[in-house]
Parts: sequence; C-alpha cells; structure tokens
Amino acid sequence: MDHAETTRALFAALNSGDLDGFIASMADDMVEHEQAPGLEPTKEGVAQFFRMWTAAFPDLRMEPQDVVADGDRVAVRLRITGTHQGDFMGMPASGRGIDVGAIDIMRFGDDGLVHEHWGVSDALTMMQQLGAIPAGPPA
Repeated sequence: MDHAETTRALFAALNSGDLDGFIASMADDMVEHEQAPGLEPTKEGVAQFFRMWTAAFPDLRMEPQDVVADGDRVAVRLRITGTHQGDFMGMPASGRGIDVGAIDIMRFGDDGLVHEHWGVSDALTMMQQLGAIPAGPPA
C-alpha cells in the first residue's frame, strides 16, 4: 500500500471541500494525539475540529510540501493558508489571511486508514496573523 499517495489524496479531498471524504480516510478507532481543547481525541473530534476550521476559513488549504513514508507511518510538512471569514475559537471574522507551517505524522493500518495522528502547527504565528497576539519586533 502506498501510504504517501493516500496521504496526498487525503489532503486533496480536504482542499477540494470534500470533508466527508477526508474524514472517511480515518479508522473508526482513530486516536488523535494533537488534542484541541474541548474536543475528544477521536475520529469524531477530528471531524468537529475540521468543521470548525472550514467554517472559519472557507478557503482553507493544507498543501503538503514534503511527504515522507516509512512503513506504516507518513510524515508531512504542510503549508496552511486561508482567510478568516467566520468565528474561530471565540474570535469573530477578521478578514485576515493566515500562512503557517505544520508537521503531521500519521500511522496507517493494514486497511489503508489513518489509525493515529500527531501534529504540530505554528499557532503563535497564526494568532499574530489574526491579530489576537501582537507581533514582536523583527529578529
């Protein structure tokens, strides 16, 4: 099974607005290790997370920059972009754009579905871009 290709297809579904197709790529017993406040670390929690994101950023794009597969795991370096057009984590729409990096690691099962996910994104930069946190002076 080509997990790298499956990963690219997973993000293509998300980027085309096929949230159901994106969620269908996850096993029912999927475990989310990148927990978001108030959401269960489950497939349903991930679905709620992405419903929140796509409502706040209708033009959300998660573009894989690098996809590296090794056995049952895939690591992805992503670029996340979008325009803040709806409520997001208590912040009303600002019209501002985000452009941040992230790293995702997924473990696939023999069924070709995602069974575990770990992720890290540049939340500080995103909050600065949204105006929720002041940007510091240039380095």
